[in-house]
Amino acid sequence: MISFELSEEQKALRDVARDFAKNEIIPKAAEYDKNATFPIDILKKAFEVGFLNQAVPESYGGGGLSNLDAVILNEELAYGCIGFSTSLMVNDLALSPILIAGNNAQKEKFFKMFTKEYTTGSFCLTEPNAGSDVAGLQTKAEKKGDYYILNGTKTFITNGTYAKLYTVFATLDPTQRHKALCCFAVEKCDGITVSKKEDKMGQRCSDTVQIVFNNVKVPQENLIGKEGEGWLIAMKTLDKSRPLVSAGSIGLARRAMECARDYAKERVAFGKVIAEYEAIQFMLANMAKGVEAARLLAWKAAWLLDQKLPSTHISSMAKCFGTDHAMQTTIDAVQIYGGYGYMKDYPVEKLMRDAKLLQIYEGTNQIQRLVIARELLKANFY
Repeated sequence: MISFELSEEQKALRDVARDFAKNEIIPKAAEYDKNATFPIDILKKAFEVGFLNQAVPESYGGGGLSNLDAVILNEELAYGCIGFSTSLMVNDLALSPILIAGNNAQKEKFFKMFTKEYTTGSFCLTEPNAGSDVAGLQTKAEKKGDYYILNGTKTFITNGTYAKLYTVFATLDPTQRHKALCCFAVEKCDGITVSKKEDKMGQRCSDTVQIVFNNVKVPQENLIGKEGEGWLIAMKTLDKSRPLVSAGSIGLARRAMECARDYAKERVAFGKVIAEYEAIQFMLANMAKGVEAARLLAWKAAWLLDQKLPSTHISSMAKCFGTDHAMQTTIDAVQIYGGYGYMKDYPVEKLMRDAKLLQIYEGTNQIQRLVIARELLKANFY
């Protein structure tokens, strides 16, 4: 029998995360957004509470959370600030390829690097000319004895300035596209430089940079999986991360909805509060039903992952639907606030700027639609 009731442990996790968002994240979110300040102080507090390294097994000192647990947690943290939750999520994203395809020695070394003390990681896939076209990446891995030499540029890399470990995707031969892709765990060293810090529209507290790898020497034992398995590792990692992006979009949308609702109950126009007008009620109703639907998709995608069942199409649906809804919800929230919604004195202006990136990273929503269509055409998943 299917039950939507959370366990007592999941309810406790949700409540602790909700309190953390309200007490630790929200009071600083506007300031960090204004100054584009990386929230390292809050991330360190999140580490102490146990919110980082969510999927790392308990045997390595991690949280050992299920995918569903992580979705529940990330919705609450994103309610506070999606820029913060993105930084936190990408820290775990950097470890996901090792969780998926790493050997025992790699797990022992790199997981404990993150669980013994606060450590930041980056997931290095996107390049200036290879975003949605992952197989077209140009960062080169050249095998030399017991080492690989990495050369190339990665762009839009979250946490890149502060990372001690970079999970890097590179190719042995660009002409072979996905067949030659490899995945490496690369520790911070000489030859890795931040060439540009991005000045973003939204999610400004999240560190986003361009990174250059110049003759970076990587030991053979840091190859994750086998040569040529990078494509599969990347796709499995994205299947795992997209429900988390959806969870973030739900938290953001819920925050925008609640702000709009509360404002509508106080704002008076033409002699009555605007919440009494049907036009406002319809917008609020659309916000609420979308939040519920997005949450169900995210939970289903996470549940499928936990059951080790095929999840690609549902993960893409969850990411696409949830992030589109977050964008529309913030647009409507600004509209409900009217002119005040356009001002930085009110929270919905930031929420609208933050929401846009959700439709772009972890695979654009156009790519998600392609994935869904291809899965539907090759198999009847209903």
